[in-house]
Amino acid sequence: MVPREVAPRCWYVEGLSALGSPANQNFISNAGFVVTPEGVVVIDALGSPALARRLLAEIARITSQKVTHVVLTHYHADHVYGLQVFEEAGARIIAHRAGREYLYADTAQLRLQASREQLAPWIDAQTRLVAATEWIDGRRELVVGGTRLIVQPVGPAHTPEDLAVFVPDTRVLYAGDLVFRSRIPFVGQADSRNWIASLDTLLAFGATVVVPGHGPASTEAAQDMKLTRDYLAYLRKTMGDAARDMTPFDEAYKSADWSAFENLPLFGAANRMNAYNTYLLMEREAP
Repeated sequence: MVPREVAPRCWYVEGLSALGSPANQNFISNAGFVVTPEGVVVIDALGSPALARRLLAEIARITSQKVTHVVLTHYHADHVYGLQVFEEAGARIIAHRAGREYLYADTAQLRLQASREQLAPWIDAQTRLVAATEWIDGRRELVVGGTRLIVQPVGPAHTPEDLAVFVPDTRVLYAGDLVFRSRIPFVGQADSRNWIASLDTLLAFGATVVVPGHGPASTEAAQDMKLTRDYLAYLRKTMGDAARDMTPFDEAYKSADWSAFENLPLFGAANRMNAYNTYLLMEREAP
């Protein structure tokens, strides 16, 4: 875990392009932090309490200021299982109101139980899901130590509760999982049509640096968002055509040309599932 400063006072740590495992402590996503004279704002809490404690230690090497706020870009496990550490440290947690539906659903509890088995000892019986201190449902301006951060809802897209964080003074955008770099996106149950539209919302910030939810930071926002957008558009085109023509999924998947994406990390682990979920989505969208 090596913090990188992408602009004055704006930092992030980069997770691995891999699936979560005991070997990597579930360090597969990014987290950001903005240092101010009156506190530190963290963006996302990483995928295990141990990782969150490591992040706090790295922040302490950079500043004596305490973490005052954590902004969650969404409630996926690899971004929130470290949240209890920040809560115990006294940080105020900000998340989108739509995240409550997932947080209190059986799906979240089942996922946590599975993680306790698959990611032990880093996720265990003491690991718990944490609710936000402040649930928002619109744009929120957060000012800490004279530094202004814009917390912008951008979902439903990757999840219903997507948030992005923009720092106007430095033009740094923490984009969460709306942007994946150097690897296949995880689509899951995403609303890919809105996801593509939300990328246009992110581009409108005019950021000079974009920190994605996964992968290295980018100084070429439009170019690097294009990978995510092109991939989603291709999924929707190929699976949409198949759903409209009532072509069976296995046949549609086999006949699609994946050459533009098949060399990206996690293609083998994620692409078929992404395509299948998009196929089901396009069936529902069909008139």
